[in-house]
Amino acid sequence: MASKFTELAIDCADPTGLARFWCAVLDYEVVREDRGDGVVTIGSPEVPEGRARPGPVPPVLTFARVPEGKAVKNRLHIDVNPTDREQDEEVRRLLDLGARHADVGQGGASWVVLTDPEDNEFCVLATRCP
Repeated sequence: MASKFTELAIDCADPTGLARFWCAVLDYEVVREDRGDGVVTIGSPEVPEGRARPGPVPPVLTFARVPEGKAVKNRLHIDVNPTDREQDEEVRRLLDLGARHADVGQGGASWVVLTDPEDNEFCVLATRCP
């Protein structure tokens, strides 16, 4: 078996706040929180066994406090698919949660580029995936 993608680590200034935002976006919950180290991990409540599961699992997101701020466009970003609403409705929901529109030169693409509260870009795709 090859490796499987289980975790995405994200550097940030406010791990608790950013974890709260992404929990609301993805319907995740806090899995681990270490306030002393400034690290918060969130994951899907649907797969509590996570890493031990032999098949594909939704990756957890781990937010770690770092002293430096974001300086340039992300080289890696998250794409999200609305599951129970159309793209424009999902974009409005995410904007209400604290996301902001971003222009990274996408032109008239079918996806919408937003940033999270710490300016990390992510895309909302047009295709609904259950």
